[in-house]
Amino acid sequence: EVQLQASGGGLVQPGGSLRLSCEASGFRFGDYNIGWFRQAPGKEREAVSCISSSGGSAYYADAVKGRVTISRDNAKNTVYLQMNNLKPEDTANYYCAGAKFHRTVIRAALYDYWGQGTQVTVSS
Repeated sequence: EVQLQASGGGLVQPGGSLRLSCEASGFRFGDYNIGWFRQAPGKEREAVSCISSSGGSAYYADAVKGRVTISRDNAKNTVYLQMNNLKPEDTANYYCAGAKFHRTVIRAALYDYWGQGTQVTVSS
């Protein structure tokens, strides 16, 4: 059974930090680009960041560039999303997904597996 379990969300004040984790199982993790997406109420889903299968390259959306760092540990089948200087507009449900490409993949339609989300709320 394929599983992508996102965790690490929560309530944080503006300017704060969170580290999200995505633990995967049930597929060859090392063959997959892993992406983080988010969706806020009333808004479309958007790609936040993704990382190639080897971890050698990454993509960041303009909205988070400079504040977010994605990394992966293939030995632990886990991808991390370190988010700093969080803003209220970062409030959303964040979830991870896997696409069977070695390169980075931005298009949601190319993703094969999706996990449940973890809620991030940035508010004072």
